[in-house]
Amino acid sequence: MKKASDLFIECLEEEGVEYIFGVPGEENLDFLDSLSRSKKIKLILTRHEQGAGFMAATYGRHTGKTGVCLATLGPGATNFVTAAAYAQLGGMPMMMITGQKPIKKSKQGRFQILDVVAMMGPITKYTHQMASSDNIPSRVREAFRLAEEEKPGAVHIELPEDIADEHTESLPLKRSHSRRPTADVKSIREAVKALENAKSPVLVIGAGANRTMTSRMLLQFIEKTGIPFLTTQLGKGVIDERHPKFLGCAALSAGDFVHRAVEASDCIVNIGHDVIEKPPFFMKAGGPTVIHVSTKTAEVDPVYFPDIEVIGDIANAIWQMKEDIVPNGGWAFDHMLAYRQAEVDHTAPLAADARFPIFPPHLVQQVRDAMPDDGIICLDNGVYKIWFARGYTAYRPNTVLLDNALATMGAGLPSAMMSAMVYPDRKVMAICGDGGFMMNSQEMETAVRLGLNITVLILNDSSYGMIRWKQANMGFEDWGLTYGNPDFVKYAESYGAKGYRVESAAHLKELLAHTLSTPGVHLIDCPVDYSENDQILNVDIKKLSKEL
Repeated sequence: MKKASDLFIECLEEEGVEYIFGVPGEENLDFLDSLSRSKKIKLILTRHEQGAGFMAATYGRHTGKTGVCLATLGPGATNFVTAAAYAQLGGMPMMMITGQKPIKKSKQGRFQILDVVAMMGPITKYTHQMASSDNIPSRVREAFRLAEEEKPGAVHIELPEDIADEHTESLPLKRSHSRRPTADVKSIREAVKALENAKSPVLVIGAGANRTMTSRMLLQFIEKTGIPFLTTQLGKGVIDERHPKFLGCAALSAGDFVHRAVEASDCIVNIGHDVIEKPPFFMKAGGPTVIHVSTKTAEVDPVYFPDIEVIGDIANAIWQMKEDIVPNGGWAFDHMLAYRQAEVDHTAPLAADARFPIFPPHLVQQVRDAMPDDGIICLDNGVYKIWFARGYTAYRPNTVLLDNALATMGAGLPSAMMSAMVYPDRKVMAICGDGGFMMNSQEMETAVRLGLNITVLILNDSSYGMIRWKQANMGFEDWGLTYGNPDFVKYAESYGAKGYRVESAAHLKELLAHTLSTPGVHLIDCPVDYSENDQILNVDIKKLSKEL
C-alpha cells in the first residue's frame, strides 16, 4: 500500500514534470512532504500564486508540455483564477493543484471553504475533486491529456487533505503515444483550387500556427508560391519577419497599413486562427474567399464564417498544399507589398527620434538592436504592446511572448523568469509598464533567489497608459489614471538585483548592452513619452494608409 500523496507525485514524474511552482498551505502538507523526496521534480517557491500560475503557463507555452502549479484552498485557489484564464485563452497547457479540507468529515466548519471545482469550471478544460486515492492515476493522466491536446489550456485537480493521507495499491499510468490526424485530401484539393484561381491571395498566420514544424512547412510554402503573409500578435515569429514577403503584424484593430493589404486580397488563407484574438480582418457577404487551416473547425462569429475548412495537423496540411499547388503566374502582390513599404517608411523616422523621455518607436528599435536573433522578450500588457507588435521584428517562434488573449497585466516578469529557466543560454528581457510590473513585482525576489539572468525594462509614465490612450481617443478628459511610483532603482536593489535609471536615448543603448551581457537580475527604469500615441496610432497611420 502506498500513501496517496506519494502516488500523486509518482504520477507527475511519469508525465515528465520538472517543476512545480507555487505557494503551499496547510492543506498541501502531505503533498509537499511527498514532493520533498522526489528526485525528478523541483519545487519553485513563488511570492504569489498568480506568479506561479504565469510561470507554469509559460513553461507550457515554450515546451508544449504541461506546466504544474500548486496552491492551498480558498484564497490560494482564488489567486490562481487569473493565471487559469491566461493559460486557457492563450492555449498554454497548465495544471493547477489545490488543497482542500477533509471531505469525509468536518475539521473546521466552513472556514476558508469555497467550491473551487465549480469556480474553475468555466475557465478550464477540466476540473476535478479527488474523492478516492484509487482514482489518482486515471484523473492525473486524463488532466494531462486534455491540457496538451489542441487547443491546449488549463486543467485543475483538487486534492483534499484526507484523500492525500489515504493508502492505495494503484499505480501510475503510462503516457500514450498519439499523433494528430492529417487533413482530408479532398479539402486540400479544394483549398488549392481556390488559391490557384485567386488574383491576390494572402496568408494570415495566427496563434494556432505556433506549433512544432509549422514554421518550416510555412516557409517552404511561401518560398514555392511567393504568396505574402502577415501575422496576428500571437503568430509573431512563426516565420522570420525579415522575409521580403512579410506584410506586418495586425496590432491595431483596423485601418493600419497591414489591414489595407488584407483588404486588397481576394483569397485569405487563415492559418491557426483563434477567435480569442482581435480579428485581423472582418468577413462580410460577397467578400474574399476565406480558407480556414487549423486543427479544429472554425468557431463561427459574426465577422468570421470561412468558405473552405482544412482540418488536421497544420504543418502537414501546409505541406500537402505545397505539394499540390501550381503557382499562378498571374498573381499580383505588388499593391500589398507597397503597403508594407509605406509602413516601413513611416516607422523609420519615428524610430530614429532620440528624444528624452524615450519615444516608443525608438525604444522598440533600441531593444531589437540589443537582442540577439534568439533573444526572448516577454511583454506585460500596456500600450507599448502595440508598438512592439507593429515595430519589433521577430526572427524566430516564441521569441516575442506577448499575451493577446486574456491580455492580463502582471504576467511579464513571471513569463520572463520562466523563459530564462527553460533557455538559460539565451538573452531574456521582461518589458513591463510601471502599472503591470507592480502587480507582480514581488517575484523579483524569486528571480534573485533562483539566480536567473534577466533584464526587466520598466516603461515609466506614472499612469495606466493604455487606458489614457483610449480615453484620449474617445475624446474624454485626461482623468483618474495617474499615480506615483517607488524609486525603482532602490526597489530593485532592496531585492538584491541591480537597478539603473535611463537618462538619455544614448544611455538606454549603453544600459541594454550592459545588462544583457552581465549575469544576474537587472532592472532598468526607463521614462517614456506617450504624448503622441493617439495622434500616431489613431490618426496618422489610418490617414496615410487610406491615402494609398
